[in-house]
Amino acid sequence: MDLIDELKAFVATAQTGSFTTAAGQLGVSNRLTSKYVAELEARLGVRLLQRTTRKVGLTPAGEDLLARAPALLDDLDALIGDVSEGSRGFAGVIRVSASVTFGEIWVAGMLERFGRAHPALSFDLRLNDRHVDLAAEGIDVAFRLGRTETQSLKARKLGSFRSVLVASPDYLARRGTPQVPTDLVAHDCIIDTNRRTPRRWVLGAESAAEAVTVQGRFQVNSARAAVDLAAKGLGIAYAPRFVLGGALAAGLVRLLPDQPGEVSPLSAVYLEGRVLPRKVRALIDFAADDIRGADLL
Repeated sequence: MDLIDELKAFVATAQTGSFTTAAGQLGVSNRLTSKYVAELEARLGVRLLQRTTRKVGLTPAGEDLLARAPALLDDLDALIGDVSEGSRGFAGVIRVSASVTFGEIWVAGMLERFGRAHPALSFDLRLNDRHVDLAAEGIDVAFRLGRTETQSLKARKLGSFRSVLVASPDYLARRGTPQVPTDLVAHDCIIDTNRRTPRRWVLGAESAAEAVTVQGRFQVNSARAAVDLAAKGLGIAYAPRFVLGGALAAGLVRLLPDQPGEVSPLSAVYLEGRVLPRKVRALIDFAADDIRGADLL
């Protein structure tokens, strides 16, 4: 039995929690996937998976192996790709993480555009507004908004995005238009709890930035939902420009245009201390070019 096939079967099963789903990803039978994992356990002399009638879980030994096996398989894939003179493109799976709204607005489409040139590649895009553990979840690259402070990660900055204040004409007619940042204290502000400091809005040029503590009836964990609520006249939203889309053209009003909103980085992050597979490097390079042409930031 081939060790590489055994490792692939184990990783797919551990990540999906199901022999059936893993078999579908690998393109083999359920029985063969289970056999590969059993052979790997026999080879190592330890149990890697806890099998029940409902799902498959990891033993401590399985957790240790899962933390390292995906990188090993990708490094092997990179090695083969580097030395194969007849390579016609990348193959295999790239596992990608992104926040929900940004993933829906840009990442999904970017992966589709990258995939056109690499038909043998598959993509596993996982959208989540929390910062996932790349090692534990087998993620190859994450596209993150804001600063990344985890020491085990390397980051490549792809660009910067600015937040802007918006409100509907109806709301402004009822409550008035703020003229300076401190006016926001007296307004209904829609709180996006995904922001690093949800109720502390920073406005103004960096040398003269002013932080305002805001309040409001509505708080949501989605910038897109905050903009939607603002469009319905329920308050003022402070959202990344890429979320607005056609909202300004559709009637939303940008507030305090002479007071620039907070600027934060957009980065591609990946695990420190490992060889980045060629296909992942290529994806990050493509993303850097693609985001510059997207007019989102």
